[in-house]
Amino acid sequence: MQSAPIPEQKRRDSHEKEHGDAVRVMFDRIAPTYDALNRVMSLGVDVRWRKRAVRELESAPPGPILDLCAGTLDLSKLVSERMPDRELTAADFSAEMLELGRNKAPRARRVVCDAMELPFPDGSFAGIIAGFGIRNVSKTELCAKEARRVLKKGGLFVTLEFFKPESLRAKAFHGVYARAVLPTVGAAISGERSAYAYLAESMQGFLTRRAYEDVLRNAGFTNVRGYDLLLGIASIVIAEVAP
Repeated sequence: MQSAPIPEQKRRDSHEKEHGDAVRVMFDRIAPTYDALNRVMSLGVDVRWRKRAVRELESAPPGPILDLCAGTLDLSKLVSERMPDRELTAADFSAEMLELGRNKAPRARRVVCDAMELPFPDGSFAGIIAGFGIRNVSKTELCAKEARRVLKKGGLFVTLEFFKPESLRAKAFHGVYARAVLPTVGAAISGERSAYAYLAESMQGFLTRRAYEDVLRNAGFTNVRGYDLLLGIASIVIAEVAP
């Protein structure tokens, strides 16, 4: 008997799951050298960007904080230092990343999960911060809707990210950085050239900041605004949940 054809939606879902699993395994592999590479590649400027993002988060209403796509807990560490009275959860799909970062923010609850299907009840958090991880989520729209769902009324969502560049200077920098610098230096430090080639491609293929802001509005966020850092190399976007 001839088997029935696989519906297109199931085929897409299967492909996305395979892609997500592959990306998760990749991040597990590069976890041991991830922090070192970040410092080398950015000359430490990424630390200042993270601190600025956390300052934006401080205006969130009282309540728990979620570090989404937390990686090795760089942002969790800063949140823990600047907002010591807040309950803190760090969520990422790479268990290895979370484990390696556990000493940076010992009081943070670490949760391995998918950003498109968060295991938290509605309105669980007063604030969410995400640093350099949203572009690795296969469906940005689903991630935005989940972030909106788990935020309480008046909650704040802060995103620090490498968005697709719009200005000529930012495009030129991203082009050189993505095609040559990131894969080469990444390979030298970690031995994982293909992994850092993927990260470079993810920077080039992601949304522009303005397109991401539209995604957040469509997900139900209000007062969405953003600004660029260092000639548009990175950007911060802030979005609110109506009170």
